Amino acid sequence: MRRAVVIGAGGQIGRPAVAALARDGWAVTAASRGGGRDEAWPGDVRVARVDREDDAALGALIGDGCDLVVDVVAYDARHARQLTALAGRVGSAVVVSTVSVYEDGEGRGFDTMGEPGGHPRYPVPIGEDQPTVAPGDATYSARKAALERELLTAGGGPPTTVLRAGAVHGPHSPLPRELYFVKRNLDGRRRRVLAFRGASLFHTAAARNIAELIRLAAARPGSRALNACDPEPPSAAEIGAAVDAVMGVRTETVLPAGPPPPPSVGSSPWSAELPVVCDMSAAARELGYRPVVSYAESLPETVDDLTRRLAGRDWREAFPSLARVYPDLFDYAAEDAWFTGAA
Repeated sequence: MRRAVVIGAGGQIGRPAVAALARDGWAVTAASRGGGRDEAWPGDVRVARVDREDDAALGALIGDGCDLVVDVVAYDARHARQLTALAGRVGSAVVVSTVSVYEDGEGRGFDTMGEPGGHPRYPVPIGEDQPTVAPGDATYSARKAALERELLTAGGGPPTTVLRAGAVHGPHSPLPRELYFVKRNLDGRRRRVLAFRGASLFHTAAARNIAELIRLAAARPGSRALNACDPEPPSAAEIGAAVDAVMGVRTETVLPAGPPPPPSVGSSPWSAELPVVCDMSAAARELGYRPVVSYAESLPETVDDLTRRLAGRDWREAFPSLARVYPDLFDYAAEDAWFTGAA
């Protein structure tokens, strides 16, 4: 039986990846920092505890060898070198990266979005041949670019498929953008503001669709970078309406034409002045990829997960990563003051 090792198996992408491979007949070792999870895995799955930063522990996890390594938590060039060093014991690899590695023709990217005039003007859609930011260690995007560079250009490593994921959604997310709408509904907020007329597009990526890409890439090893996104990206307003529908509420949405009114009214994790939409034709062509779920179809389990995790807790405690990135996400006082001034 083909043997696969999934590193980061306890997380948002790792869980459906393990399940997809197991259903496809792989004997899977589901490895994570915490070890076993109470999962009803299909097929042949065993769990293992591993520290991703421990080279010796990672080598011991691979043992005498395996047919596939899936790494959903690799972050930089050092992690890439860990994988390439295992070339003689690994048949192929699939590694999750991000669409934030892309830059436009003027050198703008995700790292410049907060600067005046810094929002990138990407082609619509973005193909895998779009330039990427310079590899480095200063930012998330630069470190992911360094990871990709090392994996795809270093000689002697196993054939590696790099998957550039969009805005990942699904249960168990450490950075659940949908919380912006879910918490407001739970708090009884029946008016909201969405900047840029709610038309912002940041291509979504269901964890289950990424898992399907992992399954397909495992069956067709190669060295390549592929976008990993949903079939169609919903706009910010469409996401809000979809969450409302799942939760059975009605919300009035105010749609100013420009950026968020000061200080941050109408600024959501989806607010983007210009679209970030990825071309998925290469994945269809090279892997036969067909999405297994749409954004709307995947949303009920996301809403259920967020509602459960938020119950009786401050949102900053429940979602510390989101709070660090978006500290003013629920500034209701500023919003109410803006509504009063706009009336």
